Amino acid sequence: MKTRTDNTLTLRRSEERGHIDHGWLNTYHSFSFADYYDEAHMGFRSLRVINDDKIGPGVGFPTHPHRDMEIFSYVLAGKLQHKDSLGNERVLEPGQVQVMSAGEGVMHSEFNPSKTEPVHLLQLWIQPNERGLKPRYSEWHPKPGSEKEPKVLIISTDGREESATIAQDASVYRIRLQPGETVAHELTAGRGAWLQIALGNATLNGQDLATGDAASSTAAGLLTITGGSEGTEALLFDLA
Repeated sequence: MKTRTDNTLTLRRSEERGHIDHGWLNTYHSFSFADYYDEAHMGFRSLRVINDDKIGPGVGFPTHPHRDMEIFSYVLAGKLQHKDSLGNERVLEPGQVQVMSAGEGVMHSEFNPSKTEPVHLLQLWIQPNERGLKPRYSEWHPKPGSEKEPKVLIISTDGREESATIAQDASVYRIRLQPGETVAHELTAGRGAWLQIALGNATLNGQDLATGDAASSTAAGLLTITGGSEGTEALLFDLA
């Protein structure tokens, strides 16, 4: 099946993604990554990586380097343990986000600390607007009472609305919708939007999307997301 354009939306279906099952790691790649190469899907604007990872109990990624990339992880289920060369050591839980600006270089590891349960997360990379920056680490946690808010800004370039910051003109929203619940987003001229369905299903401007599906648009106008029969958990990127 080929990615196709429907009106102003370009669809990227879950089954079209790159898929590699390493045993300890079952991962889907929306864009070219590691052993998966697809010249038609190298990224979207500054968004370079969307990896849908399930990591088995007690295993993970050993210490490895990164540089000149804004990297963040969004935990969907289970727990994720992070350690880095900046001295940070954290365990993230569902709904929490870690943001690492690799800048001029950083080492980190990510493990599943549970001995019995897998961890499910989205790992995402955004290219920074400047190379060689000082590495930084931050987190975003939902405010008490905001867990069910339909649209929450979690990452931005300026930290507004208590969001985590990255070195790029990008706004990332967590979308959570009950069946039939609707939220809107205005995409302004010159920008692009990417909606990644993490869990459940939804419609975007009338187009049905299932778990793992994505849709993008560069057409200015209103994007309307409605929760499907299973409800929706998604990330919405608004990118320069």
